[in-house]
Amino acid sequence: MPNNSTEKEWDVVVIGGGAAGFFSAISVAEHSPRPLKIAILERSSQVLGKVKISGGGRCNVTHDCLDPKKLTAHYPRGQKSLIGPFHHFGTTDTINWFNERGVELKTEPDGRIFPITDSSQTIINCLTSSADELGIKVLMKAGVKSIQTASKGFQLSLDNEQELLARNVILATGGTRLAAGAKLAEGLGNELLPPVPSLFTFTIDHPLLKNLEGLSVKEAHVKIIGSKHENTGPLLITHWGVSGPGVLKLSALAARELAECDYTFTLCINWCPNLDLSNILDLKRQEWGKRQIMTRSPIAAMPKRLWERVCELVGIPAEKTWSQLSKKEEASLHQIIHNAELPVTGKSLNKDEFVTCGGVKLKDVNMKTLESKHCPNLYFAGEVLDIDGVTGGFNFQNAWTTGFLAGRAIAEKA
Repeated sequence: MPNNSTEKEWDVVVIGGGAAGFFSAISVAEHSPRPLKIAILERSSQVLGKVKISGGGRCNVTHDCLDPKKLTAHYPRGQKSLIGPFHHFGTTDTINWFNERGVELKTEPDGRIFPITDSSQTIINCLTSSADELGIKVLMKAGVKSIQTASKGFQLSLDNEQELLARNVILATGGTRLAAGAKLAEGLGNELLPPVPSLFTFTIDHPLLKNLEGLSVKEAHVKIIGSKHENTGPLLITHWGVSGPGVLKLSALAARELAECDYTFTLCINWCPNLDLSNILDLKRQEWGKRQIMTRSPIAAMPKRLWERVCELVGIPAEKTWSQLSKKEEASLHQIIHNAELPVTGKSLNKDEFVTCGGVKLKDVNMKTLESKHCPNLYFAGEVLDIDGVTGGFNFQNAWTTGFLAGRAIAEKA
């Protein structure tokens, strides 16, 4: 249970009461050969807030990608640096860790892994009860104003005017509060990359999408014109533009470039990649010659309402039949279906996902221990590092892995 203790000296202080913060504190306690005084400091009045809302309130714990090297491919930032850490604590280890504490997990068809209860509270209860059983203290409304090195470690000045001493500090302030975490890390000699949003949807106002919100295609190819960034995956039309896993991954891959252009760019969409459209249209001329073109979509992967909209933009009248389809109209269909260029004018958050790229540069961190190379006894876990994954449980896996390794490293020193 949260405990606003007034004790001054601690073996380990973890700054940040999120997934990485709790996991790193628990890891210290479970690996230590002797009892240690461990505290988690949380700036707000609620711990594990992001866990609570993630995955629509179900908590996407991790992803069913068991090979460490393949797992790293899902991290636009941190890919190479995570190969070693994932060998030491990867997806299988995460599954086993929760199973051993009574949390049964399930894998969905797309590879995402959730608690079988479909409730993030299951994960929250597991983490808080584990911390409580291990004697870890949780201090609420305990934001950290500054950290200074001291003779026995660090001196922390809190927003509530308390002063604490810690032999070891783990920074796990997350991406959403990176400004606070970055300030503390930077003050201790660590170089940072500025935070910019990752995992966001695209704002588009275009006749092709108007009033089609809720329609989706299972596999669309999306590309940012004038860049190397492209991706293929499910795409969803929304009230404000486009979303879906294919778009979210593209936003992560191009996060810094899109921030630099203030989220104003041109998106090219191929609604049906790997499709021989010419062959399909020729067949429909023969098979459906007397049918009206707009009556039914000739492409299984394209919803009827989207097909109708494409035909409208081409200028095909509602009464026109397949036998009357002209070569000029066919060329226009090709253009919109395989090469629709839509102007993006901004971004929107992906529901309750708050992921940023940026943070402590990985070259300044020993990735075996997560200890700062510039400041002994200072460790990092989670999104405060310049690591971010695409949607699907990968950001939580980063939190579990880095938290586990940071905690174990401190315990081994103790």
